[in-house]
Amino acid sequence: MCSARNSLAALIAAGFLLAAAGPAPAAEARASVPPAADVRTLLNKPAKKLFGHQKTPAHLPPEPIGFYSRGCAAGNVAIPLTGPAWQVMRPHRNRYWGQPRLIAFLRKFARDAKRKVGWRGLLIGDLSQPRGGPMLTGHASHQIGLDADIWLTEMPGRVLTTKERNTISATLMTLDRKRINPQRFTMRHARLLKLAASYGEVQRIFVHPPIKKFLCDISRGNPDRRWLAKIRPLYGHNYHFHVRLRCPKGAGYCKDQGDPKPADGTGCGKHLAYWYSCKPWRSCKIVRKGPPAPPPKLFHDGIPLPRPRPRRLVPPPPKTLAWLPKQCRTVLVAP
Repeated sequence: MCSARNSLAALIAAGFLLAAAGPAPAAEARASVPPAADVRTLLNKPAKKLFGHQKTPAHLPPEPIGFYSRGCAAGNVAIPLTGPAWQVMRPHRNRYWGQPRLIAFLRKFARDAKRKVGWRGLLIGDLSQPRGGPMLTGHASHQIGLDADIWLTEMPGRVLTTKERNTISATLMTLDRKRINPQRFTMRHARLLKLAASYGEVQRIFVHPPIKKFLCDISRGNPDRRWLAKIRPLYGHNYHFHVRLRCPKGAGYCKDQGDPKPADGTGCGKHLAYWYSCKPWRSCKIVRKGPPAPPPKLFHDGIPLPRPRPRRLVPPPPKTLAWLPKQCRTVLVAP
């Protein structure tokens, strides 16, 4: 990995030297982005548009660059759309790319799930884009090739057509934000998640809060509950779970999130209770202290007052290429 990092560093340096020497022929051949000499013209362009339109990976040594929600990926590879124990869903999005480490993990996990859990096969959702980076729609993370969404629906016993993969709806595993659907989420799902958490390279697994609660409840009294610390509650994960791998050793450009270390060792206490409060859902009722506020004044000396204009929410400006790590500029323009 050290030699790979040195190679990437050399390529990055070469990319910036090209600004004085002129465009490289390989970069000229790609019409989607300017040659390295002109990469500075892209610094203020929305990063999600630059990376979201890339169709092929950067032919550089594998390297996750930056943080999971602020980075890119060199040397991504595609997972085959159909494997012995998996099928890729939504292939039209072109988000079935990841670092070789992630693809190797998914192959191993799919094989082990079939053998140890009796899971027919994985339905794999979004991984990353060919060059990582921010996406046009959806995820804030999945940018460095170390994140994978896996459906909680078991793979059928046949190969799905392309149309089916792009249109079939996933199955919700919850009744609402506090309760799982016991007819859909079963002990087999729990064993699948425990298996996913058992791998050393897995740092976090995001699930909907009631799924975490179910896992905590069924594990009560079990002496080995340490794996539960990796299971992190987060809304939006009621039909799939999100696996995040740790940064590989020696990946000098990768910013690791760090292992989750809940105070109770499992995350089944205060951390989970937070997700059962009103705070994360912004549904808390505001209790005003003191006398009620007077009604707004509508008239002055019999003359109607102008009504206050509603507050307009101005969306934040899009994140630009300059916002990403500098190494992502080389990843963007590499052949």
